[in-house]
Amino acid sequence: MESSNRSQRIKHVSWGRLEVEGEAEPYKDAKLFPGGSREWNWRETQTSHRPGIQIADVQELLDHGANVVVLSRGMAECLHVPRETLAFLKERQITVHVLPTKEAAALYNKLAETEPVAGLFHTTC
Repeated sequence: MESSNRSQRIKHVSWGRLEVEGEAEPYKDAKLFPGGSREWNWRETQTSHRPGIQIADVQELLDHGANVVVLSRGMAECLHVPRETLAFLKERQITVHVLPTKEAAALYNKLAETEPVAGLFHTTC
């Protein structure tokens, strides 16, 4: 994997805060993908806790070359993942992991050592 397309590591995660290597400011909610990261603005895709993470949210991750996706459900697992989103990833043979945020961050960092991994991270409820 080229270093420019490497997935950035998560340095710290706590309530309302995700610190990512190479980024000056922490994120509240973030999209991380091979080669970069950005704020995850739910308004862009009309994402809400229910029904949850939209296909449009994960499509951007695939556009950046991810073949493994980690979806965080929030600290108290209030963010849902609809069956349609999981089916969309399965159809594309993308491995997906759905976990509470702290566990999701730990798995993402482990996968980032060897895989072009991407993730959606919700740092509150």
